[in-house]
Amino acid sequence: MSQEAARQFSDGQAYEHQIGRWSRKVGVQFLDWCKVPAGKAWLDVGCGNGAFTAEILAKANPSRVTGIDPAPAQIEFARKRLDGDRATFELGDAQCLPFADGVFDVACMALVIAFVPDPAKGVAEMKRVTRGGGMIATYMWDLPNGGVPTSPFYAALRDMGLPAPMPPQAEASRQEALIELWRAAGLRDIESTVLRITVEHPNFEAFWEANTLPVGPQADRMRQLDASAREDLKQRLKATFRTLADGSIKFESFANAVKGIV
Repeated sequence: MSQEAARQFSDGQAYEHQIGRWSRKVGVQFLDWCKVPAGKAWLDVGCGNGAFTAEILAKANPSRVTGIDPAPAQIEFARKRLDGDRATFELGDAQCLPFADGVFDVACMALVIAFVPDPAKGVAEMKRVTRGGGMIATYMWDLPNGGVPTSPFYAALRDMGLPAPMPPQAEASRQEALIELWRAAGLRDIESTVLRITVEHPNFEAFWEANTLPVGPQADRMRQLDASAREDLKQRLKATFRTLADGSIKFESFANAVKGIV
């Protein structure tokens, strides 16, 4: 993950409220799809605040999980969240993992690969630290096709004639791009799928509050808007949703996933 992304996602608590809950929801589907046997050693690259690491512990029953992330505040949050003997967290760079060759059974990136400056290098590093016969896997919101839970926010910005913030390697989140990255890395038995979830908010104000927190690429864009533009954005967003009878709003988000064997 780039240093810019590390800055944008430095607030673990804000991330949890904004998108962490949806990340966990799609992460559970991803783990079910990976079907990794219990007792394996996992590496969670770009672990952030530990949301996905917690799901690995709960769903995959690993022997141990090592989380790595470049943001000190996220690592601190993750350590407080998962204080146990099977989970450890370290500061580090996805493009230069601080581990010896072949020390993990599974290496994965959860909603991270589009933030890695050189995705191919990140995949190569995951392969390097994974033993022969081990699994390399990732999933990422389909950014070009509006799959991320914050997509309505981005669409409203574009409707205002403003550039929508996107991760530096957003195109890497396309399904065909992920498959090609795995092929280029020399992985075998490559499989891919699309993971779909329903995003739900009790009302529009809850959606607005969650998506205007100081975390993620859109936080920088919000800081650049004056009060009038912010109100315009809010009203455009509000008009986007079909409010249900109970006042809630729901929409679909989707992520592309790929896995392969070393």
